[in-house]
Amino acid sequence: MKQKFTTITSTCMPLPLENVDTDQIIPARFLKATTREGFGENLFRDWRYDKEGRPNPDFVLNDPRYADARILVAGKNFGSGSSREHAAWAIADYGFRAVVSSFFADIHKNNELNVGVLPVTVSETFLQSLFDSIAANAGTRITIDLPVQTITNHATGEVEHFDINGYKKICLMEGLDDIDFLLASKPKIEEYETARH
Repeated sequence: MKQKFTTITSTCMPLPLENVDTDQIIPARFLKATTREGFGENLFRDWRYDKEGRPNPDFVLNDPRYADARILVAGKNFGSGSSREHAAWAIADYGFRAVVSSFFADIHKNNELNVGVLPVTVSETFLQSLFDSIAANAGTRITIDLPVQTITNHATGEVEHFDINGYKKICLMEGLDDIDFLLASKPKIEEYETARH
């Protein structure tokens, strides 16, 4: 059972880089663990810290203005490269509830959905406007409303609709993973089986 997702309003952490791949999200040397906990501390590790392990003050995750952001806003083609689930685990473990981009790699997008992180695909125009708003004011807030599938930039008033798989939408709103969903459906399955015999 995961945390339920319905509507979130938050500041955003901007990562205006295109083609961010899963090895940049979580480097391969941190893939030894098999549980989902603890990956957040190594999210974007090689950008976040120097070779001596000191925080890079120029990287956005180390910028105190974005410390409370629960939404990551990323450039086009986010999550490309290998299919490692650990990249989605790191994003979720860090505390992000949603990632906004104009394009996601399919496998990574599904991995995010599977761990309760909502990937929101927006137009390139909306994404650029969002980056501009955040650059002008680090306190810019957006609202993502999953039930009606809209994202709102409060700085400009712009609203855009986004698509999501209907099954995954139910799972997110109910806080269910695939196994939880099957278990919750057990009475209906049994009723169906009984009716057929």
